[in-house]
Amino acid sequence: MKPVIGITPNFTHETGLFSLHRDYTAAIESAGGTPVLLFPSAEPETGPDALPDFLDGILLSGGGDIDPLLFGEEPLRQNGEISPLRDSFELTLCRAALESGLPLFGICRGMQVMNIAAGGTIYQDIPAQTGSTLKHSQQAPRPHGTHSVLPLENSLLAALWGKKRVAVNSFHHQAVAQLGEGFSVAAHSPDGIIEAVERENAPFVLGVQWHPEAMDAKEQGLLFSAFVRAAGGQNQRRFI
Repeated sequence: MKPVIGITPNFTHETGLFSLHRDYTAAIESAGGTPVLLFPSAEPETGPDALPDFLDGILLSGGGDIDPLLFGEEPLRQNGEISPLRDSFELTLCRAALESGLPLFGICRGMQVMNIAAGGTIYQDIPAQTGSTLKHSQQAPRPHGTHSVLPLENSLLAALWGKKRVAVNSFHHQAVAQLGEGFSVAAHSPDGIIEAVERENAPFVLGVQWHPEAMDAKEQGLLFSAFVRAAGGQNQRRFI
């Protein structure tokens, strides 16, 4: 059976609508997985029970900003729209996945959720809090890479790509600040902003700040292949 990958969609409170770009499901399908959407329950579970038992991996998708109160800060004026329902659901889901060892892939906001779930923090606004002048919110077609990232030696990214700079797309004004427990930096941009994190001693726990699902590049496809392959190992254990 193909590995089953749960994907968290965006949620807009005003309209009550969930949404997800087709690129996410297409990337999982191309890598050999079966994508399913995950929605918050009216009576959410906590701990390991928060994980549906049919899942072999979870992909946390991109989206809006995260409530700063969840990582112990008051909101800056640059902080954008938040979704309390999504924040609560994804943090609970992510903590359960980290505890259980389920393969986990976080994209953009998803990477930030992973870090906060592990006790880390994020910059609410890169220009205001770091002084960086690198453009992290691009005005270019979604598939186009606009700045480079450099994988760190001995990281999962370096194992997949080699230690070379790769151009990525960029649609964020927030970023990982203090690392969560058990996480390490896997890549950074030229201005020193953390662009990828991974979990030590885990089958597959990777967060990236760009949107690989939208890029038609070999390097980005390798990320999804590695993720689905790790989920395939979970799939086999599930049916033993």
